[in-house]
Amino acid sequence: MSDRVPALSDPHRQALEEAARFRLLGDNVPVLIAQFEAGTNRCLYANRLYAETFGLTPETAIGKTFAEIIGPEAAAQIEPAVQRVNEEGRAATYERTVTRPNGELQWLEVNLLPHLDEQGRTVAAFVLISDISKHRRAEQALRESESRLEKFLHATVEGIVFHHQGSITDANPPLCALIGHSRDELVGRFVLDFVAPGERARVEAVMRQGQELRYDSAIVHRDGHIIPVELIARTLQRDGTTLRMNIVRDIRDRLAAQARIHHLAHHDALTGLMNRVAFMERLQGSLQRARRSDDQLALLFIDLNNFKRVNDSLGHLEGDRVLVTVAERLRTCLRAGDHVARFGGDEFVVLLDTLHQRDDVLAVVQAVLRVVEVPVEAHGRSLSVTPSIGIALYPEHGDNADALLQHADTAMYEAKARGDKQFQFFRPEMAQSAYADLVIESQLRDALARGEFELFFQPQVEPVHGALVGAEALIRWRHPERGLLTPDSFIAVAERHPLMVPLSQWVLRQAALQAQAWHEAGVPQVPVAVNLSHLQFRIDGFADTVAQVIDEVGIPAGWLQLELTERMLMDDVRSATATLHDLRRLGVSIAVDDFGTGHTALAHLTQLPLDKLKIDQSFVAGLPHDPGAMAVTRAIVQMAQGLGLRVGAEGVRRREQWQLLQAWGCQELQGELVAPALSAGDFVQWALQRQRP
Repeated sequence: MSDRVPALSDPHRQALEEAARFRLLGDNVPVLIAQFEAGTNRCLYANRLYAETFGLTPETAIGKTFAEIIGPEAAAQIEPAVQRVNEEGRAATYERTVTRPNGELQWLEVNLLPHLDEQGRTVAAFVLISDISKHRRAEQALRESESRLEKFLHATVEGIVFHHQGSITDANPPLCALIGHSRDELVGRFVLDFVAPGERARVEAVMRQGQELRYDSAIVHRDGHIIPVELIARTLQRDGTTLRMNIVRDIRDRLAAQARIHHLAHHDALTGLMNRVAFMERLQGSLQRARRSDDQLALLFIDLNNFKRVNDSLGHLEGDRVLVTVAERLRTCLRAGDHVARFGGDEFVVLLDTLHQRDDVLAVVQAVLRVVEVPVEAHGRSLSVTPSIGIALYPEHGDNADALLQHADTAMYEAKARGDKQFQFFRPEMAQSAYADLVIESQLRDALARGEFELFFQPQVEPVHGALVGAEALIRWRHPERGLLTPDSFIAVAERHPLMVPLSQWVLRQAALQAQAWHEAGVPQVPVAVNLSHLQFRIDGFADTVAQVIDEVGIPAGWLQLELTERMLMDDVRSATATLHDLRRLGVSIAVDDFGTGHTALAHLTQLPLDKLKIDQSFVAGLPHDPGAMAVTRAIVQMAQGLGLRVGAEGVRRREQWQLLQAWGCQELQGELVAPALSAGDFVQWALQRQRP
């Protein structure tokens, strides 16, 4: 008997090789494959992936029913499909989910394929199972993404529109509300149809180049009005299609806020006029145009007289109302193309563009003078402010903005010095005067600090015996280089700058101190007259200031006499009357200086608490040869006597003037015939000599 293994026949060997190849293939494809016998449902074959999926090996799976392999519950679910394959010989497909041992859900796609014999009967069924979890998870993620996108599209307040190659595919409710169209009206329309005409070229370029960026643009509302928007362009995939998405952000509020910020940066918050910065920019531009076209320009610098009195008397709210009224009136009287700005406080500047002749300027100036005066009625008091206008012309008075502004300002001060409601064109000599003012102002400040001022005193006597009855305090500046200066050299500068009040207060205190010193030196005690400045008298609580000086120096109030002008009384009669009553209650006497040159209503003389009228020296100078001066002077003396007021005359230089005034009943005389202004020491000697027998 031979030990040799019989050789396999070729068909047998071929069958084994095919079976090996089938198993090799079956074990390496990513599909679960098994074969079950029809009728018994027992496993005839299982590839490695199928067996391992259910915790078996290809060998141990053989002979088991599919119920034993996949479990009774799963078998019951697929039984109808298996029965259909076995009985009808048709393929069946279904999906089922299983839970893996780690708890993860798995989606399976099952294909049942019948294995038919030569007679067409089903002898077995192949089971092919594919793991489609990845696809189902992707689909689920896509659905969730679509859901989130849908919720976002409806939840966001910003408009969103999708389009494919320019054709709108979707739009959210905020976009529809913004543009005034329903979604159905938008879908299918060309997206550029809703872009403002002036913006279409740019938007089309962004679309064509597929740019992803944000930029400002504009869209058209259904009713035709233009809406400024910010567009944020993006490219994305949706349902397998490349789409363009635009976030459409309404920027009207943002632009309005920016415009408001720009307006506040370039305009005065109270009046709405241009401020200094904006005006200077406008002036620079106008000058450039004027140089190119050889045009003329004019700059008007306007300052309001008496405005500080409104603020001090009625408060800043009333002052603000005056400024707003002035601004409105300035707008109405200017020509088209002219510009006006508030430079701060009560200062306004006007630019007259494109002038042909000086008369054009005069027409505007006269209109400003007519309309700007603002009467104010408050708390039973009537006040008014009037303009003073300085004018500088281009190119006559300067070729740049700073020079024109400075020269207009200088001319304005010249106009203010001429009185209310005046205007003045700039003249070159004003610049020299302005520079001199600047020098004097600086020196005045130093003089106050260094004590360079002193008081001189001019005696006042009664005409019958020449007895001393008073002394007028007159300020002098002992300049270190220019010597002794009278007020004519510096008072006007002090009044134009914030120096008059401290200087006047110094005079008041020094006069009180001098009255005390004379008393101690044995000089006959007479009132010392102090000239008040306009600004000093208008200070709130001026009477309290006088009371404080009297208390601190320690003198009787009757040792002081305060002199003020008619204009100071008439500017605000009610306020002046109240202040004078307060001063009289202190015991201070009140005199009206330079009487006859102002505009005092005679009726007011009966209401004002006055003690003395001083006839202006311009009338005294005409005595006894000027009939007009004679008539006015005698009338003043008689009127004062009738009102029970003392009457004095200043500027007496000749004996015949003295005699005439004495004959008419004038009670006090002063002037060079009596004595010039004397230093404090010389005044003591003069007074003591007149006491000697």
